Amino acid sequence: MIVLYRIFLYLASPVIMLRLLCRALQDRRYFEHIEQRLGFAGRHLQPGGVWIHAVSVGEVNAAAPLVERLLNQYPHKPVTITTMTPTGAERVAAVFARRVGHCYLPYDYPGAVRRFLERAAPCLALVMETEIWPNLIDACHRLGTPMFYINVRMSRRSHRGYHRWRSLVGPTLQKIGHFAVQTPPDARRLIRLGAPAAAVTVTGSLKFDIAFKPGGGEAAHRVRGDWGRRPVWVAGSTHEGEEAQILEVFARLRERFESLLLVIVPRHPQRFKRVFRLCAGGGYRTVLRSENRGRISPDTDIYVADTMGELPMLIAAGDIAFIGGSLVPVGGHNVLEASAAGVPVVFGRHMFNFSEIADLLLQHTAGIQVMNPGELAEVVLRLLNDPALRRRYADKGRELVAKKRGALDKICALVDGEMARQGEGRQSGD
Repeated sequence: MIVLYRIFLYLASPVIMLRLLCRALQDRRYFEHIEQRLGFAGRHLQPGGVWIHAVSVGEVNAAAPLVERLLNQYPHKPVTITTMTPTGAERVAAVFARRVGHCYLPYDYPGAVRRFLERAAPCLALVMETEIWPNLIDACHRLGTPMFYINVRMSRRSHRGYHRWRSLVGPTLQKIGHFAVQTPPDARRLIRLGAPAAAVTVTGSLKFDIAFKPGGGEAAHRVRGDWGRRPVWVAGSTHEGEEAQILEVFARLRERFESLLLVIVPRHPQRFKRVFRLCAGGGYRTVLRSENRGRISPDTDIYVADTMGELPMLIAAGDIAFIGGSLVPVGGHNVLEASAAGVPVVFGRHMFNFSEIADLLLQHTAGIQVMNPGELAEVVLRLLNDPALRRRYADKGRELVAKKRGALDKICALVDGEMARQGEGRQSGD
């Protein structure tokens, strides 16, 4: 099957390149370092260390505590992070600066992955969540590079998709050293696809080990001061088709709360200006964060955050958070940043990528799910009217995050075990 997969991949090359070109025309950053996507990683990578693959911003954020632990415990081992998106690359630079190496993950062609692995020469590969690339996995297996998949999610939808290719996926999964999965259902689905049961450990989600970066609390307090003494509703990680619904809700809320400030944080940077035009075109006094980082006037209606990496801080500065990708069928995004910050969180019906976490929040009365914009307006209005209710949801969310922490320690134990097997003792970087 892997031979057929490779034939298909080569036949699909024009489509893959055309897709990259289309992305680059929308976002010119995709033109940068195209050679890395073909496996030419360059001389800047330090070989022999730990390689972590994190697709984009969300995965980089989730991996951040693990990367910090590795840098501290194994200071003699370089860390390389690969991403697929320019926003992921920018997040790596923002969080880690020059402390780690970065390049784009090559496309899954045998020659490309071989070139990358020969240059990076990792002693251990850690892949965030569920990026199954048969040629990459096969190459690591042939080179004897241990590969762990960590923080793995396997939703019902993903399981159905992978199951169609089980004859390829099953043998591929057997070449992976270990799987650290988020929940028991994730483990069962992965095993049904062919992963060895002995190689699957339920560790929980790294997203519960979220930590505010140093100074994050002070930054949130400062931004809140810039916004003034008014109620603030933050809509984060929004997608195409969601902002229009949010503006419809905002119009209803303003009938009761004239001073309400809406903070919109679009998920993708190429949509920042489009969302700004949508808001301003609706007759709202709209400000871009990149153009005004200081105090805004009392008559500002909407604040569009067109900066990267600030969503947790902006959520912490608000009174209520709505997490996008959930009013439209995208599958939702991480709702735990709001809970960890002690802000009541609301999300839509489409949470299939985060179904277990959404269910946990609902079971513990730590979050509210809405089915449509009408329900969203009712819920946000109720929370605005009732400070005690906001505090209850905020406290429940904080308690749940604190209770579910621990995935980081379990994953690090797996990594430490592998490093010990290789004869690498732990060293403190303090």
